[in-house]
Amino acid sequence: MEAHGVTPVVLLACGSFNPVTNMHLRMFELARDHLEDTGQYRVVKGIISPVGDGYKKKGLIEACHRLEMARLATESSAWIAVDSWESLQPEWVETAKVVRHHFEKLTAEQESFDDTDTVKYTKKRRIEENCFEASSHQKRRDGPQLLLLCGADVLESFGIPNLWKQEDIAEIVGRYGLVCITRSSNDPHKFIHQSDMLWKYRRNIHVVHEWVTNDISATHVRRALRRGRSVRYLLSDAVVRYIQQYDLYSVESEQKNANVVLAPLQRYTGASKEVTAAAATPDA
Repeated sequence: MEAHGVTPVVLLACGSFNPVTNMHLRMFELARDHLEDTGQYRVVKGIISPVGDGYKKKGLIEACHRLEMARLATESSAWIAVDSWESLQPEWVETAKVVRHHFEKLTAEQESFDDTDTVKYTKKRRIEENCFEASSHQKRRDGPQLLLLCGADVLESFGIPNLWKQEDIAEIVGRYGLVCITRSSNDPHKFIHQSDMLWKYRRNIHVVHEWVTNDISATHVRRALRRGRSVRYLLSDAVVRYIQQYDLYSVESEQKNANVVLAPLQRYTGASKEVTAAAATPDA
């Protein structure tokens, strides 16, 4: 039984995780500390959802490897798990659909614990969905709230033309909510102020300041691996061993999808040629 006024929360992180780094895991810890420090939330679970191969990002290795590395990296965590649903889809799935999938899964799990009140719950959910049109942040008192966890670079990517559908941004931020972790080179507050969409739903965006700055990125890790440099303590030891075992990152692997348009740009613009904007997308 939750304390009165305390909302259980599930954190969902989507991205390439190519490879998963210690900073990816650190984001979950930072988000949990921040939310629970407010006294309004209790984080009950974290979910890592690696993107599928259909995303077509340059240097993106096979999902089977990214999934296994994420599993190895979270073995020691009592509350962060890896979900394969997104990775196993034959085509790229929009983040809004991934968030929706996990929310519906949480809803189904909750209903299994309280199937005697199905009629009341269905009516309640219908009322909440109608309220979404009025820009009301959806919160279910009888189950966890789902929040998308991301870095400030993902927040800023909302402004890249044709990378996100505006209705998807509205659904993610307006209906579910975001936890955004700052990085030294990004100012999420400034971007929220500049974006009418994000400003509208600003109360649903939890900005977490990382005082112990850490700019570990998967891009930097892959570069070090290509050059034969050590990446120990940037990744978990189990992930390092896995990369070495399968010789995953090389000059050749970094050229994968080099001449392929990123899936969102293909879908939203009908592009068929290489687009340099793909290089500007977040590399989670």
